[in-house]
Formats: sequence, structure tokens, C-alpha cells
Amino acid sequence: MFPPLLTASLTDPIVDLAVDFINEVGLVGVFILMTLESACIPIPSEATMLFAGFNVAEGDMTLLGITAAGVLGNLLGSWIAYAIGYYGRLELLERHKILHVNPKHIAAADRWFERHGDATVFWCRMLPIIRTFISLPAGVARMPFWRFTLLTLLGCIPWVLGLGLIGKSVGSNWTEWQDKLHYFDYLVAAAIVGGGIYLLIRWRRGKGDGDASTGADEPATDAGAP
Repeated sequence: MFPPLLTASLTDPIVDLAVDFINEVGLVGVFILMTLESACIPIPSEATMLFAGFNVAEGDMTLLGITAAGVLGNLLGSWIAYAIGYYGRLELLERHKILHVNPKHIAAADRWFERHGDATVFWCRMLPIIRTFISLPAGVARMPFWRFTLLTLLGCIPWVLGLGLIGKSVGSNWTEWQDKLHYFDYLVAAAIVGGGIYLLIRWRRGKGDGDASTGADEPATDAGAP
């Protein structure tokens, strides 16, 4: 008998599908779901790995098996997202008028990843929401693939293993832990929204200062000149 479904929330239908999928295909389901999650498809890895851990407690899977499936799935999904960012870089530049992305933004991303890319990729692999999308900017910034792969692998292991261990420890109560982890999701989401608003305000102020500077630099015309 499998644990009860999560309390009603926006992610419940996705979680239900993930649970049913793992029930049907086992470790292959864990691998596929974790691949999709890292390829920027918002399937909660918490639900996938906590439920996989529950299956370990029931004796249907092994901790090594679910960890390997989860980590390898995350790695493959991250490669997909990285490739989209890497090869979509020129597309961003060509459409910068629509997307408000220009060569200066791309150059800024490059400089950021040159200075902070290693720590960013590693630590973001252990943060809800952000971990799903971090591979895209790494690809856009053309972070060396081998380094990206190594840091992604190292960052995925503690996240996947930790969730699997929690699921194994709490057994049929894994859904309660899924609900508790939502609070951390909310904090991360709030931080993302706050950061986005801050950057938007800075961008608008910078744009206003730039327009004012451009106007000041234009030569004055003599109204009385012929």
C-alpha cells in the first residue's frame, strides 16, 4: 500500500503523476523524472526522491539505486538545459529587442561566470527552484563543459542522496516532509522575486540616467541661427 496523496496544491497533479510513474517503471521512472526536472521542466525533485526513499524503506528499491538514477538523471537534464543555453546564445542576441537582451547583458553574464561560476553552479544545485534552471545561464555564458559537468555532479549528489535518506527514514510519512519542504521553496521563490524587482529597478534607473546623459551630450542649437 502506497502513502496518501499530498494535500491539495498547485503541484499535486504533477506529484500524483510522478508517484504513479515510479510505481509503474521503478528506477527508470526516477531517472526520467529527474532528467525532466533538470531540463527546466518543473517536476518537484523532492516528491520524486522522497517517494523513491519510501520505496527503499519498503524494500522495493535500494538507496544506491535511487541515488544513481537521480544523480544521472539530473546530470543528463542539466546537459540538455546547458546545450539550450549554449546554442541559443546567438538567438538571444538576434531577438534582443524583444527579449531586452543585448551583447552587454551577455558579456555581463560571461564575466559573472568567470568570477563566480564554480560556486554558483555547485551551490545552486542544492536550492529548490533555482537548481532547475541554473544550467541555462551556465550554457549562455559558455562555461567550460567539463567544469560544468563536474560541479553539477558534485552538487547533485548531496541533494539527491539527502532526499532519498529522508524518504527512507520517514517511510510512509514522506508526504508530510514534502509539505514541510514547500516552506523552503516559498523562501527561495520570494528571494527570486525580490531579486528580480531589485534588478528591474536598477535597470530602469540606469536606463533613465543613460537617456539623461545622452540628452546632455547633444550639442545645443542656436534658435537664431539661419
